[in-house]
Amino acid sequence: MSNHVIRSGDRAAFLAGLRELIGFLTAHPGVVVPRHASFAVLVDASDSAARLDGVKSVAAPLGVSAEDIGRGYFGARRDFGPISYGVVGVPPEERQ
Repeated sequence: MSNHVIRSGDRAAFLAGLRELIGFLTAHPGVVVPRHASFAVLVDASDSAARLDGVKSVAAPLGVSAEDIGRGYFGARRDFGPISYGVVGVPPEERQ
């Protein structure tokens, strides 16, 4: 059993929402789009080793490495053109 919790959502609903957004933007070329966009999955754990383990478990299938980004945070990110998909391990004091 892991010592971390990954705050994940409903995969099917997320993918359906992305498809709906793509369809909407395709049908409405006058709607502006952001220069960059990002999505992040959050990992909660009381100790840094567990936070890092949680981040690594999300980073591995993305083909990227987990990094210590300072102050108890760990992260990893993969870019798909101007869109980033990432994971962040959040220290306990910041989750309040």
